[in-house]
Amino acid sequence: MPRRLAFRAGTASIIGLPNAGKSTLLNALIGEKLAIVSSKPQTTRTALDGVLTTPAAQIVFVDTPGIHKSDTPYNQKMMRSVRASLDSIDVLVFVHDAQRVISTEVEGALDLVKKANVPTVLVLNKIDLVEDRKKVLDLLEQFPKHYAFAAYVPISAQSGEGVEAVRDEIIKLLPRASKIYPEDHITQMPSRFLAAEMIREKILAETHQEVPHAVAVLVDTWEETPKLTKISATIYVERQGQKTIVIGQKGAMLKSIGTAARLEMEEFFGTKIFLELFVKVRPDWRNQPEFLNELDWRRMTGERDE
Repeated sequence: MPRRLAFRAGTASIIGLPNAGKSTLLNALIGEKLAIVSSKPQTTRTALDGVLTTPAAQIVFVDTPGIHKSDTPYNQKMMRSVRASLDSIDVLVFVHDAQRVISTEVEGALDLVKKANVPTVLVLNKIDLVEDRKKVLDLLEQFPKHYAFAAYVPISAQSGEGVEAVRDEIIKLLPRASKIYPEDHITQMPSRFLAAEMIREKILAETHQEVPHAVAVLVDTWEETPKLTKISATIYVERQGQKTIVIGQKGAMLKSIGTAARLEMEEFFGTKIFLELFVKVRPDWRNQPEFLNELDWRRMTGERDE
């Protein structure tokens, strides 16, 4: 009878440039939609966690904002969360868009990989969008010149191609350890934060130009009964013109956003949802450290003081 391998457990942070597909990969690995997804840069604003438990291992994933220049309090806060995600981890997953060459931005991001000094898996994502697969192979040959990765995996997080191979490579690199969380645990993100993110995702999908970057969402109240959860949330924008766009003609845009968010919440939380949305102008909120702290999921417990 073959000897059973010891259980493995640990933390794996997912990093990369904006729009590399990190959040799509997290969702694919977990098998649940925990991170919101958009084609717009800086969709992920803080480190998010998701837990995958298999018969052989438990992986605590940390999804992070895209690596970028931090020249404002808003950007600096995002980059602090990226750097913090590199502390006390067992494995690093570096996600790169297979359509992009190795630029100075990529080299700068690889400096963070080197500083982390842990086994790192290179995930070359979006291969389904590259018509000439030889270009993917060429890119895979170039990366070892910049850093010696523990594994190289070409994938499409969108279609699922190669995702299982990423999981297997991570498990190989984890230490032998017992479970960190109960088997049915998938995230420590509070429900209020997840609901706010669902609302924000619908805004990203419906609006364009400067609006997505200027939007923040906070859940004001959360009341649960056996049959219904009542949620009241405020959408913050920076200018009156942005508020007009989010509300739409005769409230049509806000209604569309609210309906789409409510339906997703009902499916995710498994209960009927009554969702009430408000839109407020808060000028220059991205440069207000106190307000940025309110957006941190760690603060989203209990009712928020006005």
